[in-house]
Amino acid sequence: MIDTPLGMLENVSLYAGRHIGLTEEESGRVAAFLGYPSAARLSGEAVPDAIRESVPPGLPGAADEQTVLQELAGLAARNKRMVNMIGQGYYGTFTPPVIARNVLENPSWYTAYTPYQPEISQGRLEALMNFQTMITDLAGLPVASASLLDEGTAAAEAMTVLHRAAQSQSRRFVVDEECLPQTVEVVRTRAEPLGIEVLVCDVASGLPEESFFGVLLQYPGTSGVVRDLGPVITQAHHRGAMAAVAADLLGLVILAAPGAMGADVVVGSTQRFGCPLGFGGPHAGYMAVKADLRRQMPGRLVGVSVDAGGRQAYRLALQTREQHIRREKATSNICTAAVLSAVTAGMYAVYHGPGGLRAIAHRVHRYARVLAAGLAAGGIELVHGQFFDTVLAKVPGRARQVVQDAAGRGINLRAAGEDCVGISCDETTRREHLEQVWAAFGVAGHDISTLDASVRAAGSPCPLREDAILSHPVFHEHHTETGMLRYLKTLADRDYALDQGMIPLGSCTMKMTPAAAMMPVTWPGFADIHPFAPAGQTEGYRELIRQLQKWLAAITGYDAVSLQPNSGAQGEFAGLLAIRKYLASQGQSHRDVCLMPESAHGTNAASAAMAGMRVVVISCDADGSVALDDLTAKLEQHRDEAAVLMVTYPSTHGLFEESITEICTLAHDAGAQVYLDGANLNALVGLARPGRFGADVSHVNIHKTFGSPHGGGGPGIGPLCVRTHLAPYLPNHPGEPHAGPAGGTGPIAAAPWGSAGILPVSWAYIRLMGADGLLKATQTAILNANYIARRLGPHYPILYTGPHGLVAHECIIDIRPITRSTGISVTDIAKRLADYAFHAPTVSFPVPGTLMIEPTESETLGELDRFCTAMIAVREEIGKVASGEWPQRDNPLRNAPHTAESLTGPWPHPYSREEAVFPLPYLRTAKYWPAARRLDDAYGDRNLVCSCPAVQNYDIHTAQRLPQETPLLP
Repeated sequence: MIDTPLGMLENVSLYAGRHIGLTEEESGRVAAFLGYPSAARLSGEAVPDAIRESVPPGLPGAADEQTVLQELAGLAARNKRMVNMIGQGYYGTFTPPVIARNVLENPSWYTAYTPYQPEISQGRLEALMNFQTMITDLAGLPVASASLLDEGTAAAEAMTVLHRAAQSQSRRFVVDEECLPQTVEVVRTRAEPLGIEVLVCDVASGLPEESFFGVLLQYPGTSGVVRDLGPVITQAHHRGAMAAVAADLLGLVILAAPGAMGADVVVGSTQRFGCPLGFGGPHAGYMAVKADLRRQMPGRLVGVSVDAGGRQAYRLALQTREQHIRREKATSNICTAAVLSAVTAGMYAVYHGPGGLRAIAHRVHRYARVLAAGLAAGGIELVHGQFFDTVLAKVPGRARQVVQDAAGRGINLRAAGEDCVGISCDETTRREHLEQVWAAFGVAGHDISTLDASVRAAGSPCPLREDAILSHPVFHEHHTETGMLRYLKTLADRDYALDQGMIPLGSCTMKMTPAAAMMPVTWPGFADIHPFAPAGQTEGYRELIRQLQKWLAAITGYDAVSLQPNSGAQGEFAGLLAIRKYLASQGQSHRDVCLMPESAHGTNAASAAMAGMRVVVISCDADGSVALDDLTAKLEQHRDEAAVLMVTYPSTHGLFEESITEICTLAHDAGAQVYLDGANLNALVGLARPGRFGADVSHVNIHKTFGSPHGGGGPGIGPLCVRTHLAPYLPNHPGEPHAGPAGGTGPIAAAPWGSAGILPVSWAYIRLMGADGLLKATQTAILNANYIARRLGPHYPILYTGPHGLVAHECIIDIRPITRSTGISVTDIAKRLADYAFHAPTVSFPVPGTLMIEPTESETLGELDRFCTAMIAVREEIGKVASGEWPQRDNPLRNAPHTAESLTGPWPHPYSREEAVFPLPYLRTAKYWPAARRLDDAYGDRNLVCSCPAVQNYDIHTAQRLPQETPLLP
């Protein structure tokens, strides 16, 4: 290399070469195997001429990891770190280092997918079961989901749960004026398209005389007040309505549980349990319900079942595939939510245990009481005498000045109008902070120990809980750092994530997240910033947001971008709301039909229903393309009603449909907008731009295309990209005028910029790759999918191909003929792949009885070949079943997966132990052992258990099999 030019030496360290799995030589070799001179030529053949672009998007050139980290450090330095006592749903917290290091920063946790394959997801499922148990204990209700997106959306979901379940026929929902402002507005946004009237009032003065189906209460209130909600809830029940309570989780450690007051639903945020502020997210929302509402809950629910060996194991229960099965009739469009944040919060409770949590909660409460006592002693009037952590002080005409003086002392307070100031204490509050707050109010300093003795003697004026919390052994066994470290490692080892091997899930784009991009997430300059901090303190975040919006617009060809949607499904919802409001502005509010192909993701239909639209399904031709004749007929049938056509491109059938521009034109000619679902954008970046070939709006799954981690089922981010005419109708936010247009649709997430804390990840990914790297990644993703299709084609039918026999970035193999001839099902193959140390492809979506495979660009050629070899070996095993060598009901596929324990007892099978667990040589040195045998799904739903099972069930001598009727545990 002595003669190599300096410019080439400088580019050796560019990240694209680290991220893309194939070397230049391997890429050329694979392309030649497929009959093309290069990956570029192959992708040029696959992508229709009508949409392909030759000019790369206008992006900065690629930078190496060190440069990118330096640039991010510069942005973080422009965010001013303050002591945040603003509250309003967001509080300072300490993430225990053992959890930060071994969960948030650990690829075993952040590169995993949603645990749809429970046998290889037992670690994550146990962690989520801990989370659910924590929520049920603290909320005082028997069933909790495995996380929602944030507190605001959880409250909106609670409204729809009550609307479905309440006896009242009213369409009015009462919201207490003590609810958080952002929650009120998110609820309004969700309610309007559903025809629900939101009535905000002071329920302390009595419930309204009008009929209503439900009421939402805040506990403690946004002003800090703690009230006994029992009388209001009882009154609502007497009037045929139901009650939801948005509750502070740390407060519930010591305050009386809402469930004990009669609440039907309890929601909130788990942010205070170790999740960094992150400028608003990601923070796992939570929901707990009474037992009779469990089938009404949105999102995912972890339950207990038994595996084929009779051992207890965890699985997703009830609504696991609800959107695909029920589509527009689904309870919600939320499929996965915020698993990584939920695991963090659950492990925070495991690490601290009930004693540690009580100490934290009592300390926070004591600081607030001492603070209040000092203010009162200085002549400051307090609005409330009962509070947990937030003191509301009355300073007529001086609120803004007090807040300004406190800011000068490094502390952010909240002005509640012109006459009141809110001060919230949290886990990070210290004595010196109280002294600085007193000084900002002009109050002389006090001896804190003296005030502490005084308030201790007086006792707490709040209703405190007397029942035990977190009694399960898991909350008592891992309080040392060593113990916690080993517990987290034990759980991680039970799971299959990208650190184990390829996850070839179609439509999921399981590419590797850059390690460098994850580093800034926990930097204090990003992690410790309050979402409602003054704009002058958050210049770094705002610049990063502006740049990311500009880059996404350039990549997609749209004109404006909102980063508020905190999941892909939320991006869908926001886009449909924007269309709805735009049509209303054009005098076309009567247009309410959403057309979509039968291959559409189930969340498309669920989002349309949430946006108040009626769904019309378009059939597909035998080749997998949208049936143009059916589309034309349906558009004509609904010419005066069509609001939007939702399509995914490339399609969920893995095709670049040649007719996409014609499809867009047909929709526009009928007066409809075109929503192009960006789930498969990884096959378009650098090659084509939806905003330039006919679409009006798209959401982008940056947790797929732009490197943000899937986190085992969230957090995801679904930025919304629109053409100019829809830009005035993007989401906005009551707490931040710059988060969206003044005439927007209202907030669809609690925080102004959604899950802003992980935006640095996708910013870093784009900056690391640059336009050339992004284009190469796209070309390689398409190349890899076609390589797998070509290698597997002789063994499994490839269901759909486009012109030249090519697929897009994923392919579908058809298992239905195999099932008809041998009885081996798509599930059998999916489970058997775990024995070969692979996660299964997507099962039975978009076509039942098929497997959809998406390799992404980040897998090496060796890994692609290993996967193909495994799939071919599985096909040979199927051949042995077909020939009669192995019985249909007793073979390695039907019995898969095989655990280590399953090898130790008698072996009555016609195949050997070696054939069961070492079917190929590479497994002898790189074996992943599933943690459970195949689970009994029906048993788990019939005998629903959704909190940590009693400790007796873990006894290997007495609990080989759960009882046939397992009650729903409290």
